[in-house]
Order: sequence, then structure tokens, then C-alpha cells
Amino acid sequence: MLSFVTRGLAAGPKLLLLPALLLGGPAAWAQVAPTLPPPSAPPGLKEGLKTYLSPDSTTFLKLNFLAQTWVRLNESNPGTTVNGQLERHTTDVGIRRLRLVLSGQLTPRLFLFLQFGQNNFSYLSPRKAGSFFHDATADYALVKKHLSLGIGLNGWNGPARYANSSTASILGLDLPLFQEVSIDINDQFLRRMGVYAKGKLGKLDYRVSVGQPFVTQTASAVPDPISVNSTYSTRNPHAVVHSYFMYQFLDQESNAGAGNAGTYLGKKRVFNLGAGLVRQGEAMWRRTAAGDTISQALTLWAVDAFYDAPVNAAKGTAITAYGGYFRYDLGPGYIRNVGAMNPANGVRAGQGSFNGPGNNVPLVGTGHTLYAQTAYLLRQNLLGSLGTLQPYAQGQWSSYDRLADPTVVFDVGVNWLILGNLSKLSFNYQNRPVFTTQANGDVTATARRGEYVMQYQVAF
Repeated sequence: MLSFVTRGLAAGPKLLLLPALLLGGPAAWAQVAPTLPPPSAPPGLKEGLKTYLSPDSTTFLKLNFLAQTWVRLNESNPGTTVNGQLERHTTDVGIRRLRLVLSGQLTPRLFLFLQFGQNNFSYLSPRKAGSFFHDATADYALVKKHLSLGIGLNGWNGPARYANSSTASILGLDLPLFQEVSIDINDQFLRRMGVYAKGKLGKLDYRVSVGQPFVTQTASAVPDPISVNSTYSTRNPHAVVHSYFMYQFLDQESNAGAGNAGTYLGKKRVFNLGAGLVRQGEAMWRRTAAGDTISQALTLWAVDAFYDAPVNAAKGTAITAYGGYFRYDLGPGYIRNVGAMNPANGVRAGQGSFNGPGNNVPLVGTGHTLYAQTAYLLRQNLLGSLGTLQPYAQGQWSSYDRLADPTVVFDVGVNWLILGNLSKLSFNYQNRPVFTTQANGDVTATARRGEYVMQYQVAF
């Protein structure tokens, strides 16, 4: 079918795009921001499946696809159960992300972006369910390149680079998940209905959005009930303001979509300094010892830097690096345990830890975080026709006010770039802390656990 669609698009009939979408089966729409292809990408796939709407190629429609599948061995947190049975280790196969994207420059000023997809589909997931719209937006360029205004279900987020990411070009196995602070609590996988402005002023790239959060009562990640520790309020939500600004010293990055690239594999020379702020009034609440309810704002701010450049253009070697400082205020005592595609669903009474089941770890909280990641792309065609390798490492250090010890999580791994990001096999080891609540109430780090993942990605 792919060759049929590609031939049809090359021939020019625009209506061939519709059967291509309909025959895509249960896959789904999703956000994959434009990424640079490897030099050897097959004709027709370098920018997705693309058809032009005008003779001068200024207007077009484009279809992109992404699938990331995990094979995993996880060392379970203490007391972990799967359907009531104790499991010291779990093995599973799951679809971490499955996405389809339809985007297009419909007129010289009107841009459309639709994404539909599924996440975290594993042996514990409800069957024949879970696909949803990630984005459905249109924006209009009032001043070309400098100011576009948009509306719809969108993820033009702050306060940092990976608060919304190009999932096809993630540097490591996964995103720095602590940047996805409110995911599925008062948003739909980081998206909400609202308006946004974006553009470039010289070398300054900016985004500002105002959105209406979803009520927390409909959340798939239900917030904790009100207590002395801050949690998300169930009152009707105030608007949330997101902003992020990047000064792009070298090559300019595309801002057609909200997602930011994780690596350009040496095809661009990028150095950015960024800063952002997120604020939502009375988003959080807690109860005092006297029984009074106190509401407060959610405030997040961050500064970060991103560098991606070739080391030796002739050999195809390149380096990628990212780091930042993050200050989150979600109220006293706020902590959120996160486990990507958690392979477990329970804890045996009296045997569990503060983390909860499976691969949960307290990644988000009120306090300070330092984060860094780096990778080195080895020479092109290191493995002949089987591509090359890109070893990487990344680490998070967080000091949260509810925990007596810092949260330290690190990953090491290697990307086997068989055909750039179009066909990629990744091997990753993650090490995380296990926290335990002591008799005096302190929450301390008492052990560590590991997780081994092999991921295969196909994307165009």
C-alpha cells in the first residue's frame, strides 16, 4: 500500500491522500514535529508522505507516522503485584507510542495540524480502547514568520524545551518525564483547549498560550484526595498560561509544530538558550491541621540550553547536549510518582514503598531539579549498510521538599540508527531510587531498582 500511495502522491492527485488515511487501520493520529531525514532515506519518505496543493509548492498536505515498541525487563518496587500476585520482576512487550499526523500549509498563511494516537498499550491495558486526538489546531500568520495566532486542542507548552517534544527524534529512550508535570491530570496528554501565539523576532523564538484546563474529576491520572500535602484542586479550574522563549544563536529551528527535536543527528548546527514560565491560579489545594482549605497557584519556571552540531562533517560524527534548571511550586508536600507504561497494577498491603507499584518513582514535586543529557553520534555507515550507533546518557537530580533525600535517576544506552530515525533500535538501562516512609514520617531513599528496555522505532 505504501508504494501505491507514494506513486500516487508523486503523480499529483490530491484525493489519493484520503484512502491513505482511511486504510491506516487502527494506528492513529499524533504529534511528530518535522525532523530532518538521514541522507539515505527512501524517496517519498524524506518528509513523510507529502502532496503539493499549488504549482509553486508553497501549499501542501503531509502525512507522518510513528511507532515505538518496547521489550522490557523491570526490577519491581517492593511489594509490587500484578492482579494481586507478587512479582519481583516483570517482563512485557508494549507499544509506548503510536501516532499519525496530518499537517498542511493550506494557504500561504493558514496552517493545519491534526494528531491522533495511542500511548502505553500493554498486556494490562483495556483492549480496543485508548486512541484519542492529541492535537487539532489551525493557526494564521498575521505577520509571516513573526506572529501566528492559533486555536484548538494544542500543546504549545512551557516552561522548558521538552514540555512538548518531537517524539520521532527523542535523544534517549524516553523523554525527561518530569517536564510533563500535569499530564492527564488537568490536560489531555499535555494538551488543552485554548489559544496560542508563536513566531520569531530575529533569533528569538517564542510561544505563549492561554488554555482552559480540564476538570480533574475526569482525569485518567486521578489526583490524590485533599490532605495536608498539596494536590490538584477539584474546583472549577482557572485558565493556565504557558510560555517559552528560545534565543537561537546558530541555525534556526522550525516552529511549524509545537514539538521540539531531541537530536538532529548532525544535520543542523543549533545552540539555544531558553527560559519559560507556567502559571495557573488556585490550581492546587491542601487542608490545614485545623481543617481549613487553602488554595494556591501552580507556578513552574525553568532555564535550559540545547546544543546539536556536527563534530566532523566528512565522517558524519555529531554531538548533542541538553541541560537545565527547573523550579516547581505545586504547594507544600506535592509529589507525583510516575512509571512509564507501568508493568504492574498493585502493591501488597504492608510490603510496599512510597514509590508504589512497578517502576514508579517520585519524578515530579515541589522543589528544584537539575537535568542533563548528552549523546555522541559515531561515524556514518559505521556498520556498513546497517547504519551507525549513537551512545547516550541522561540524568535527573531533584530535591523535593517532601523527601528527605534527593531523587536521582539516570539512564545509559545506545541508539542503533539503522536508517536514522526512520528505523532505529535502542537499548536502555535506567536506575531509580526506592523511597520508604520511616516511623518518624521522613521519606528516605532506601534502595535502588533497574529497568532494561529494548525499543524499536519506525517513523517517517
